[in-house]
Amino acid sequence: MDFESLKPQSRLPAVGTTIFTVMSQLAQQHGAINLSQGFPDYSGPPALMDHYCRHLHAGDNQYAPMAGLVRLREAIADKVAALYDAHYDPEHEITVTAGATQGVYTAITCLTRPGDEVIVLEPCFDSYGPGILLANARIVPVRLDHDYRPDWAALAQAITPRTRLLIINSPHNPTGRNWHREDLDRLAALLRPTPIAVISDEVYEHMSYDGVAHASVAAHPELRARSFVISSFGKTFHVTGWKIAYCCAPRELSTEFRRSHQFITFCVNTPGQHALADFMRDRPDWPAELNAFYQQRRDHFRALFSDCGLHLQPCEGTYFQLADYGHLSDLPDRELARRLTIEGGVAAIPVSAFHSDGEDRKVLRFCFAKREETLAEGARRLRLALQTIV
Repeated sequence: MDFESLKPQSRLPAVGTTIFTVMSQLAQQHGAINLSQGFPDYSGPPALMDHYCRHLHAGDNQYAPMAGLVRLREAIADKVAALYDAHYDPEHEITVTAGATQGVYTAITCLTRPGDEVIVLEPCFDSYGPGILLANARIVPVRLDHDYRPDWAALAQAITPRTRLLIINSPHNPTGRNWHREDLDRLAALLRPTPIAVISDEVYEHMSYDGVAHASVAAHPELRARSFVISSFGKTFHVTGWKIAYCCAPRELSTEFRRSHQFITFCVNTPGQHALADFMRDRPDWPAELNAFYQQRRDHFRALFSDCGLHLQPCEGTYFQLADYGHLSDLPDRELARRLTIEGGVAAIPVSAFHSDGEDRKVLRFCFAKREETLAEGARRLRLALQTIV
C-alpha cells in the first residue's frame, strides 16, 4: 500500500499553533509571569462552585437538551431583556454553546457556502479566519484605522455581491476598544440594502469602563434582526475552562444555527449549565459588580505599568491592555515578546498575530485579569527587562 497517498491534504496549511498556546508554553518553560493568554489566575465565585458540586453529586451528569437547559436559556433571556430591552424567545432563539469559539464557528458554517465572502475587521481574534476557511468561504480582511476604530470607507468598499457575513467584536480583543451606538447606527445604514448577516462577538460585554454602557447589537432592533449575538459565561464568571457560552439570534437564523450546532457538539456540560442558571437567579447584580471589579483591575494595571517606558493605549473595555513600544525599539513585536518572556520573565502577545498579513505596529497585548501580586511582579520584571532589551 502507498502510505504516502494516505497523508491528508491540510485544510489549514498556513495555520500553525495559536500564538496563545505558543506564548503560554514559552512562559511555562522559562518561569515567566503569564500576562499573555486571556484567562484569570483566580477562580470564579464560591457560590457558583458550590452550585456546580451540588448538581454534580445530585446526578445531573447526563446529556442536556441540544439547545441547552431550558432554565438556563430562560435566565439568559431575562438577563438580555433587562440589560438591552431585547426579547429573545428562549425556546427558539437562544442556544447554549461549548464556548464562544464554537458559537462563532457554528454561525459561520450554518450560513456560508463555498466561495462566499466573510468580512473580518483586523486586528481580530485568531479563530475567525480558520473557521471561515474550514467552511470553504473566503476571508476578506478590513483593517481598523490607526486608532482601532472602524474604517467605514474601507468597509463599504469591501462589500461585494458575494459577501455573506460580517464579524464584529465589541468590547474588542485585542485592542480594548468599544463600539458605540452611533457605530451600530452607521453599520445598520451600510448593511440596509444588503442580505449580509452579522456575527457580533460580545464575550466581554460586562467589561465596559468609565461609565460608558456596552452597546450591544441585541439593543439595536435593525441589526438584531440579522445578527448572531454571542457571549460567554467563561469571561463573565472567571471560569474560562468550563467553555460554556451562548448565541442569541432571530428564529430563522437560530434554526440554521441549531442544524449545525447539533452535529458540531450537540450539547454542553450539564452540571455547569445548572450551576450557571442557579447563580444567575441568585445574583442578577453580578454583571455590574464584575464591571467595577475589572475597571479597578485596569486602573491598577495602568498605574503599575505607567513608568515602564511603554505607551499605554486607551482601554475602554475587555481585560486587555495594548502597549506601544515603537518609540523604544525597532524589534519586531514577535521577537520582543519572545525575548521579554525568555530574558525578562514576563509574557505578552504580539499584536501582529491578530493580522492576517502580519502587520507589525510595534504593539504588545497584556492581560490584566490577574491577582494584584501577579501584576505587581509582572510590572517589576517588565521594567527591568526593557532597560536591557531595548
